[in-house]
Amino acid sequence: MKSILSLLSALLLSTALAHTEVTAMTPTANATVSAPKMVTLTLSEPVNLRFCTFRVMAVPAGKTAAQASELALTAKAGAAGLVNLPARSTGMAATVRIPLKATVAPGQYVVAWKLLSDDGHPVTGFNAFTVK
Repeated sequence: MKSILSLLSALLLSTALAHTEVTAMTPTANATVSAPKMVTLTLSEPVNLRFCTFRVMAVPAGKTAAQASELALTAKAGAAGLVNLPARSTGMAATVRIPLKATVAPGQYVVAWKLLSDDGHPVTGFNAFTVK
């Protein structure tokens, strides 16, 4: 009986400590696509968009996708290389649509995000795709 209670407690605790994550992205990670008009992220749970940052940036020459994601998250809106339009969404959402500028040139792009999980911990991540 004691082991069953311990197992249940561990399961409940691990669920309570889980962080929000991106479960799907369109275009998919590492895909090669025609210039998209939008990037869509699906999250594991709704987040307050007011406390989140989503950016899409052309990967600069000589940089990795990971390096570009850091640049994207620290860049001011409208900075060179960013191809996402300014976010206008507020409220809670588990699906995030990031509109892109009309001119997305061929090359590699990084989608970077910084989320605030329900438990108050920030979660950052990125995926890349290529425009042909």
